[in-house]
Amino acid sequence: MKITSVNVRKIEKENSRMKGIASVLIDDSFAVHDIRIIEGDNGLFIAMPSRKTATGGYRDIAHPINPEGRAMFEEAIFEAYKNADQPSEDEE
Repeated sequence: MKITSVNVRKIEKENSRMKGIASVLIDDSFAVHDIRIIEGDNGLFIAMPSRKTATGGYRDIAHPINPEGRAMFEEAIFEAYKNADQPSEDEE
């Protein structure tokens, strides 16, 4: 498996820990959208796309299965985030 493309949209909103949204293309054949880039207490981390459950919790829709897969996503997304254009204040 290889990440072949990453698109990041930076977001700047006052009092928001969300810093951007990423889309990742895997092997030029499978896309994962709406990966959130969040500023945590220990730096940036990614939150995979999720949906609210009937009990009020959240469950990931798509996610890496092992630490190596997560590291591959994080490295590619953080590199694209670092090189992305300036944030937009009017976006979510």
